[in-house]
Amino acid sequence: MPVINSIINWVNFKRLYQIELFKKHPHEVQREVLFELLDKASNTEFGLKYNFKGIHSEKEFREQIPIQSYDDIKLTVERMMSGEKNLLWPGETKWFAKSSGTTNERSKFIPVSKDSLEDVHIRGGRDVLAIYLKNYPESGVLSGKALTLGGSHKVHNYNNNCYYGDLSAILIENIPFWTDFYRTPSTEISLLEEFEEKIEKIIEYSLNEDVTSFAGVPSWYLVLLKRVLEVTGKNNILEVWPNLEVFTHGGVNFEPYREQYEKLFPSADMHYMETYNASEGFFGIQDEPEKKDMLLMLDYGTYYEFIPMNDFRSGNLKAISLQDVVIGEDYAMVISTNGGLWRYLIGDTIRFTHKYPFKFLITGRTKHFINAFGEEVIIDNAEKAFSIACERTNAIISEYTGGPIYMNDNQKGAHEWIIEFEKQPDDLDHFILLFDGALKTINSDYEAKRHKNLSLERPHLVVAKMGLFYEWMKRRGKMGGQNKIPRLANDRHYLDQLIELNKSL
Repeated sequence: MPVINSIINWVNFKRLYQIELFKKHPHEVQREVLFELLDKASNTEFGLKYNFKGIHSEKEFREQIPIQSYDDIKLTVERMMSGEKNLLWPGETKWFAKSSGTTNERSKFIPVSKDSLEDVHIRGGRDVLAIYLKNYPESGVLSGKALTLGGSHKVHNYNNNCYYGDLSAILIENIPFWTDFYRTPSTEISLLEEFEEKIEKIIEYSLNEDVTSFAGVPSWYLVLLKRVLEVTGKNNILEVWPNLEVFTHGGVNFEPYREQYEKLFPSADMHYMETYNASEGFFGIQDEPEKKDMLLMLDYGTYYEFIPMNDFRSGNLKAISLQDVVIGEDYAMVISTNGGLWRYLIGDTIRFTHKYPFKFLITGRTKHFINAFGEEVIIDNAEKAFSIACERTNAIISEYTGGPIYMNDNQKGAHEWIIEFEKQPDDLDHFILLFDGALKTINSDYEAKRHKNLSLERPHLVVAKMGLFYEWMKRRGKMGGQNKIPRLANDRHYLDQLIELNKSL
């Protein structure tokens, strides 16, 4: 393997040099990306409407083009799916990533142009391998196969020239044929629509393969890996695939799942590498194994802007450039891409941890928070507090969702959490006490509202029956990697559904 890795590293040398270049010159690279995007799209319907040819600075770009949500481009996307050309991006867009968000019951269809497919999504996958081999030059990852769970939907024909499906399904359909030699199972199995059938087929097809890596969403891979142990009767996954060495994960925060994975892979030689890829683009790669933040990828045909979350919550959508961000502050991310998204509010929030190079952590979603009483609790707050409570009570959380309990004549305001434990704490009351205390320490607004129980009383806890969240997602038709469990909501929509289902299981 060292010989193969040396050849690959030689091929990757130029790319690694380019990455070092944008680390040192981030603003110049981002400015170049922006004007390349504007130039390419200047004769599209959108480019003509907003006079792309007349934009000569980043400031003019922000002034001339409004912030966009999916609702703003929905009708244009539908026209693109019907075969119209040169609307948001030059030429015809044939692929659309079906993105099933947690904040809305309907699906979004994100345009995936040929440029974004090749220069963003596929390039991002290659960069993950390049960075991993740079960090682990003696790796044997290329000697075996990558286990592929794939999307939960087939690629559907919308008209004679247009297709849509999960992003993972689109990538499987478009990556070079020779990658089949390095993947398991077959493309046919990876693209099966029925999730549970696919799990069984993957196990049947891949148990005897030499699996060295896998990539995807931690929550859904847990379902597959636990089923592998049930079928084989083994104690851990390394007894099934002894050469498995890396899990490249994304989509949800890995920390709540880390302890479960460490039990499945009881080896210090098992590596975990986070990425930030979505239907809209590929934005970050964890390039230093010992650190949890990710490198912002600046030369993938994506121009970044950021809205401070304090401004966002007050309705001020004025964005700033990368040059003006502050370490430690939460931002809503705005992107312009070679897929035809222009000043598009992706819905994620990030926090920068470092400049030059620019590194960040994902902190949540712009619509996933609890602020019914002015407490402004975000996902990052909750997950840090749960981590502290779990560590001190030896508990392990599988899944959770939280929301408000509204005040009435007989009830003070509170937060209610429904939690599915992999390992339940011996003392649930102590667990809640620790969680509450940690949340007060992390979030001063929450602490103020909890002071003497004036606005908020201590959190309420509902213990979920095993398999509740899986069953809930299944009944909603939201199985597979593109679907995420909502962690927080500012209403009781999800919470009430889960509590009611929990009673009936």
